[in-house]
Amino acid sequence: MAIIANLYIDQGTDFTITVDVTDAAGDILDLTSYSALAQVRKTYSSSSAAVAFTTSISAALGQVTLSLNDTQTKALEAGRYVYDLNITSPGGVTTRVVEGQAVVTPGVSRS
Repeated sequence: MAIIANLYIDQGTDFTITVDVTDAAGDILDLTSYSALAQVRKTYSSSSAAVAFTTSISAALGQVTLSLNDTQTKALEAGRYVYDLNITSPGGVTTRVVEGQAVVTPGVSRS
């Protein structure tokens, strides 16, 4: 079962968060040869993603880092979205690690 964690993304800025992945016993999961996919959608039933996170995996540390650059966050309209992070094992088993709301907050400063 996925952990619920809400994200707050400042529009027009770089955003990065690192997720620690553990097994059922709470031990760090070795993510060697795993892949990761994380997307933001306006609603659960939206047919397309509003944006996809760039993912990088630190296999030995059991960590997945999700990133959006300032151009990507600037393109998001302020408001509430949903997101999740799925990992897929070398054997093809997909697991949802974390999910929740992604709140995009508007900014004041503009260039």
